[in-house]
Amino acid sequence: MQLLRLSTALALVGAATAFAPAPRAPRAAAPALQAKGKKIAFGYKNTVFENEVGALPPLGFWDPMAVTLGASQERFDRLREVELKHGRVSMLAILGHIATASGMRWDAAYDAAGHTFKEVPAGLAAFSKIGGPGLQWIILTVGVLEIGFYECKDDVAADYEARMDKMGWTDAKKRSKKNIEINNGRAAMMGILGLMVHEQINNDPYVLNAILGAPVRFNELYGA
Repeated sequence: MQLLRLSTALALVGAATAFAPAPRAPRAAAPALQAKGKKIAFGYKNTVFENEVGALPPLGFWDPMAVTLGASQERFDRLREVELKHGRVSMLAILGHIATASGMRWDAAYDAAGHTFKEVPAGLAAFSKIGGPGLQWIILTVGVLEIGFYECKDDVAADYEARMDKMGWTDAKKRSKKNIEINNGRAAMMGILGLMVHEQINNDPYVLNAILGAPVRFNELYGA
């Protein structure tokens, strides 16, 4: 029970802080920005950015850690970029978790020794199998993607705006789609965190399935 309480607390704290950029050197913020906000139950409601994409009823622009208190538009745009990126990664992570938990694997080797993806369990347990070389490949792949996106992010943004215009989407529809992406990303960040926490608690990440009477025998073929 103590472990469950600790995991729950970590999940709540992680959801609010894990995706903020690395701290930067302090800088003065405009007094007008510092004043526009109010404390509410369980957090801080910023009124400066209340019309931004992602600020939806009933909370509006809710900032539980007051990260945007006194922030400039540039700072907000950077935080939003990080939120979008982590939301997209988390959506892919959820999909990958479900796919591998169902038994889907590439029929190929992932290292020079001939170890195959079929030998790798799903979830966090995969790290116990792939070892150092596999982890190095993951870090290298993430690094290449990160650098590549940084170099072309403006072109990517312009391209998807042009594609939406080509499809005849109104500004209202564009905003709706952007809100959907942000909300799905937020849900996915909480979802993948929940899967990891429950895997560590009792190796039952799909606890909802068990509650509904259809338990998932997670990693059963890998001795878990």
